[in-house]
Amino acid sequence: MKARVEAARPGRPQLPGARGDLSDSVISWLRAGEGPLPTREEVRCEAPYGADLQLSLYVLYELHYQGFEGVDDDREWAPAPLSARRHLEEAFLTALRYDVPALGAQEAMASLLTEPAADDGSNVSHYLKREGRLWQLREYAALRSLYHLKEADPHAWVLPRLRGRPKAGMAAIEFDEFGAGRAEDIHAQLFADLMADLALETAYGHYLDLAPAETLAVVNLMSLLGLHRSLRGALIGHFATVEVTSPPGSRRLAEAMRRTGAGSAAERFYDEHVEADAVHEQVVRTEVVDGLLKDEPDLEPDVAFGIGATTLLEGRLAAYLLAAWREDRSALPTPLPYVRARGPARSRA
Repeated sequence: MKARVEAARPGRPQLPGARGDLSDSVISWLRAGEGPLPTREEVRCEAPYGADLQLSLYVLYELHYQGFEGVDDDREWAPAPLSARRHLEEAFLTALRYDVPALGAQEAMASLLTEPAADDGSNVSHYLKREGRLWQLREYAALRSLYHLKEADPHAWVLPRLRGRPKAGMAAIEFDEFGAGRAEDIHAQLFADLMADLALETAYGHYLDLAPAETLAVVNLMSLLGLHRSLRGALIGHFATVEVTSPPGSRRLAEAMRRTGAGSAAERFYDEHVEADAVHEQVVRTEVVDGLLKDEPDLEPDVAFGIGATTLLEGRLAAYLLAAWREDRSALPTPLPYVRARGPARSRA
């Protein structure tokens, strides 16, 4: 039997390289604990979905998770970076509110519950199931690791902000996400096992420097919604989107892993999500979303916004990845090292 590979933890993540003036000033401040930080006017001059702004937000949000090597833990609540973070969040939220269609929560939920009759060419899991190669699956996993190695953590922020049915439903789902009391079954650990099967580094945050703005925005949305009590309805909308759409997508990704000979742990991560999230989907709809809207009906527009924002950003990431892969080129600024498929259905890596 293959020995379990623990997620590598040589220390906290290193601060990434800057991608522009905003992120340069944020990263420099975190290193030194002093210096200029982005002003509202400077932030307004940058693209809200661009790499510079999104990396700045990501780095500041990470202070609430694992932090960074050489950055004092007390800087998590330092007033200066919190003020700068607010400017960045305002720009991000303003763009999202402009770009996300206004729908009711029930209409938005209904859009998630219907799988398209045919693949329209915009879905990553359809592409990877049908024709994805091992090197593309490895790139996908490397980018998704920015979330999956802290899977469910951003959603845990909402628990103290709920009560009754939605709180109980969220807690039940989170209990599963965190391994139902078994450390080896924590979903973040299962993803680390998947990464080991794919010959990827399993250290938290290892692939941050390779992540495009589209990946950073997807992960930042979770932190943005989770860290603000005023956005708790949107966080529930985001969570519902993830849980409702996960089973069919995970089924396709599990098949892609099997077809390319990625390894048993790589298959298991997605097989687990097919089974678990099919149950979670029912709980999130009947207990979490319905319970929240019965308790706080004024949050319906926020729930719909969370669904729409998640769909929008996932669509942007899918378009970015597929545009590269269909041209047979890496979606990363530096391609990952070559590895050979190990399973019986060998494919060109």
